[in-house]
Amino acid sequence: MQIPPGGKRPTIRDVAVVAGVSRGTVSRVLNGGSRVSQEAQDAVARAIADTGYTANHAARTLALGRSNTIAFLLSEPQHVLFEDPTFARLMGGCTSALAEHGLLLTLVTAGTPADRDRAVGYVAARHVDGVLLVSSHAVDPVAEELIATGVPTVVCGRFPGLESRISMVGADDLDGGRQMTSHLIERGSRTIAHITGQMDTPGGFARLEGYKQALVAAGLPVRPELIVHGDYSRESGYAGMGELLGRVPDLDGVFVASDLMAAGACAAVQETGRRIPDDVRVGGFDDAGVAEHLTPSLTTMRQPFERISREMVRLLLARIDGDGDASVFLPSSLVHRGST
Repeated sequence: MQIPPGGKRPTIRDVAVVAGVSRGTVSRVLNGGSRVSQEAQDAVARAIADTGYTANHAARTLALGRSNTIAFLLSEPQHVLFEDPTFARLMGGCTSALAEHGLLLTLVTAGTPADRDRAVGYVAARHVDGVLLVSSHAVDPVAEELIATGVPTVVCGRFPGLESRISMVGADDLDGGRQMTSHLIERGSRTIAHITGQMDTPGGFARLEGYKQALVAAGLPVRPELIVHGDYSRESGYAGMGELLGRVPDLDGVFVASDLMAAGACAAVQETGRRIPDDVRVGGFDDAGVAEHLTPSLTTMRQPFERISREMVRLLLARIDGDGDASVFLPSSLVHRGST
């Protein structure tokens, strides 16, 4: 009984008649299917297809007290979203995963204290049903403030001290740092430097620890002069590599904690006339799009961005439905290219 163009819009009553069930049963199916048999759910689904019924989204939103909108809260200046491809990959993955559930994603940035106050106020006013918090900082006051609002929240990364109070999803940064450093050793490097991320970030301290563990396991010394700190930008990778080459001219390998920094590090190496990988082997971390376009292409640790995005959405929807907090940390995988 598909309604022809220009005809009367089908109602829940029409769906109920075609399905042979009550209007209450149709309503329960539309709102999640609780306390409805599988046979009735199947009958309603067929009736919806047959009638061409489309639910009144606004009415359902009011009835459920939900906005059907999720905030992607980036606790960074807005320009970082366009400069660092990892954030764009995560946002794109979350958008796709939410769309499968009929939910919208709205971007909220909180790069300054004033922005943070506005963002938390927006969330606290229940304009969104939940928050996907993305921050490169492991100690971020916005996480505590979001917990205080009571709005379901999932963070990307590891936030020490909040494990029992908020859901977390991320890559295993420590193991990734260990894998990449071990790979450089296996390729023949012995004087291996490391350019870290910011040390208040999961990727900063955990990847550094993985680097140290791999050196110790191989019987190599951990030399402080071979470690410099960056901020995940291309510029900091360039500056850090220049500093390292000045300190230890005979270094033959470097593990860089992000691909953007690795791009800068490669430029610094090549400016000295050294060859990659013949003179210096370079490894990065992320594989978010930069690595394969460098010359030579960059060996890196691939973060499973799509899986991270989907796990964030899965855990958030579970929290919205009343489940407790849970955390998932996924392995990264080594992608061997021309730089090693």
